[in-house]
Order: sequence, then C-alpha cells, then structure tokens
Amino acid sequence: MLEQVTPAVVNIAVVSKKTTEDNPLYNDPSFRPFFDLPEQQERARMSAGSGVIVDASKGYVLTNHHVVDGGTEISVTLKDGRRLPAKLIGSDKDTDIALLQIDAKNLTAIQIGDSDALKVGDYVVAIGNPFGLGQTVTSGIVSALGRSGLNIEGYEDFIQTDASINPGNSGGALVTLDGKLVGVNTAILSPAGANVGIGFAVPSSMAATVMNQLIAHGEVQRGRLGIGIQDLTPDLAEALRLGDLRGALIANIEPGSAAERAGLKTGDVVTAIDGRPIHGSTDLRNRIGLTPAGSKVGLTVKRGDDEQVIAVTIAAEDKVVADVSGTPLEGAKMRDASEAGSQFGGSGVVIESVASGSAAARAGLRSGDIIVAVNRVPVASVADLRRTIAKKPATVALEFIRDGSRLLLVIR
Repeated sequence: MLEQVTPAVVNIAVVSKKTTEDNPLYNDPSFRPFFDLPEQQERARMSAGSGVIVDASKGYVLTNHHVVDGGTEISVTLKDGRRLPAKLIGSDKDTDIALLQIDAKNLTAIQIGDSDALKVGDYVVAIGNPFGLGQTVTSGIVSALGRSGLNIEGYEDFIQTDASINPGNSGGALVTLDGKLVGVNTAILSPAGANVGIGFAVPSSMAATVMNQLIAHGEVQRGRLGIGIQDLTPDLAEALRLGDLRGALIANIEPGSAAERAGLKTGDVVTAIDGRPIHGSTDLRNRIGLTPAGSKVGLTVKRGDDEQVIAVTIAAEDKVVADVSGTPLEGAKMRDASEAGSQFGGSGVVIESVASGSAAARAGLRSGDIIVAVNRVPVASVADLRRTIAKKPATVALEFIRDGSRLLLVIR
C-alpha cells in the first residue's frame, strides 16, 4: 500500500515576509499616536510542511492553511526529487485547509476516502515531513472522532490519532490501510511542541468540501441560519423529557434570519440535516457553515412530541466589512465573533487579518483582536461596526480585547 501512497505526499517549502518587532513600543497601540516610530522592517522567513496530491491530472495539492499563510513563494518537492513552483488556489483559515496547484507530469494522487465511515480503533498511517527530515511514515489507530472545543481552528471536527505527528507533518496524509485519504494532519496537543501520542487531522469529508469551494470560488462561501445553539446535554434532555435524544437545541433566533423565515422556533432540537444525524451544536455549526449560501437543506426538528422536516434556504454569512477604505480600519478583514469560533465568544467583531503596511497595521491593530465598541457605542457584529465607521468620525476610539485584556486605542 505504501508504495502506491507515499509518492502522493509532498514536502512544501514556503518563503514569507515577517515584520520585525525590535522596538517593544510596537506592541503597545497606546504609544503609536504619540511617537514618530520608524516603519517596521520585513525579513524573509523560511518554513516547511507537507501536502497531499489529490488530483494528478490537475496537479491539486491539499495542505494546511497555516503552512502557506503569508507565503510569497511556495514550492513543492516530490518524492522523486522534483522541485516545482506551486500556485495557491485558495486557503481557509477556519478549517486550516489550503489548496495548491502544480504543473507536472507523471504525478501520483491519493484517492479521497470516506472519513464518516471511520470507527474508533481503526488502524491509520500518517505520512509527512517532520522537522524537515524528509518523508516519514508512522502508524497508529483512530483514538477518537469528532474532537472539538480545542480552540485550534474555527471549525473543529478532528480525527484524533496516536500515530506520531510532529512539527512539519502539518498538511500530510492520514490514510487507511487500503490507501484512502481520510484526514489531513493539522495539529498536535503537547506543551513541549513534540508528539506525545495525541495528534489531530481534519476529516477528508470536511477537507473535500472546502477544496471544492476553493476550486469553484477561490474561497469558502459559508452559510448561516441566524440561530444561537447549545448542546442537548443528558440533564437538559431529561428536563425537557426528550429521553436519550441527541442534537442541537435552538436557544435563540435572530429576527429576519433564514431560520425565522423557515419557521424554526426557540426550543426546537435539530437532530439531522438532509437525513444525516446531528450529534451536537458543533456538528450543526460545521455542517451549516460549510454549506454554500443559497443551498436548500432539510432540517429534522423535534418540537415537543412532534418530529418534522423543515426546509431552510441557507443565507450568506456576513463576515467581511464591505467598505473601510479611507478609514483607520483600511487593510483589516473582519467577521462576527459569533461566527468565528468558540474561542472568540459571541459578541463583537474579530479581526481576521491585517495587511502589512496598511492603515489598520499602522494604528496597531492585530489579527485576533476583538472590537467590542467604537466611540463608546457597543458593536456586536460587522453590521454594527459598518454603520459606525460609515459616519467617518474625526476621532475613532476603539475598545477591543487582546489576549484577554480590554484595551482602548484612540485613532485620529
């Protein structure tokens, strides 16, 4: 099996530009308006990871977003030694999946398998490029499925394995004994940064969905229902007299949302999407978030003693500020905290990225900052922020959370 599979796993080298932070004042946005600090310098940085060829005819290579994030030059080295330039088709931070394309003949691809068919205890093989040493193969079993709440990515539904996964394995293949790709290795859980028998992979079902959207659109066009959800715990199910029912409980519904238009109600329990069972709130969020806007799905809903299927047209996720040109936020991409993962809480606007040298970067904003108020007016969403910034006030006072601390940044 390995003779057929290993040629499809590649090494990825990435050149990126890193902004130096020799002056500690750069780390404190309070100082920037009062000092004429010189522009920060950019230096080239090399990093490495792994990837998996999934389409030999088109040269598509799956890898992790964090492997290629910020890369200005990406190259792929095949097992036979050929080194090829790679084009970035698209990348999705929330699932940590990226898609590259190379132009070469005689490529070998791995067939994408069905990760939904995996069971705990199944044997798997991890293939990658740990520590830049070259291609390495390790084996183990599936330790757990559907791992979430790790605050590693925005959309988490990890396969956990005890197959050795170390730095540099990111983007490599997790395959079954029949040579099918069931996961893209993405993370380890270790305080020392080395393998301790707990590794995680993005399921192939999620990776394939993201890949198809990246091919079609260059990005993932996420859908949303406009609901607040929570797990249906055993205690909650007992209190609601639902027995051993599993699913996601709708805690609230946004006015005018897709959920309200479809007739969903607070207290409904979603148990399946298009006939496929829902095991909890994370499962529902992942499935809806990876469904393109405009798609129609059937939600199986338990309402009191009745069970019914409700047709819902998925709405588009409002995730990026539409027009911030000419404002202190120019160069920043943002999204609602409620849609950005559990680590960001449920209110505010998360800064996803800040373009180097942009107005937002010069102001001292960073990726991961959570804006909670502008000029003392609370902002709960991108729409709130858009309305406030559209007024173009002479002075902008941003209240935001960074690394758990609430800070104030005044921009003139």
